Amino acid sequence: MAVPKRKTSKARKRKRRSHLALEMPALSTCERCGTVKVPHAACENCGHYRGRDVLGLDA
Repeated sequence: MAVPKRKTSKARKRKRRSHLALEMPALSTCERCGTVKVPHAACENCGHYRGRDVLGLDA
């Protein structure tokens, strides 16, 4: 079994983990109701996507 010869330093460990930070998801606004939504997905508020009502939530 492979065992490290030396302890991994804090600097080396933190350099390796520098790419693991969380990022904010991309957001856009709904054309119909103006709420914030994920792009390329139907609006959870009104069910509108690309000019049509796809979820049937509009009353």
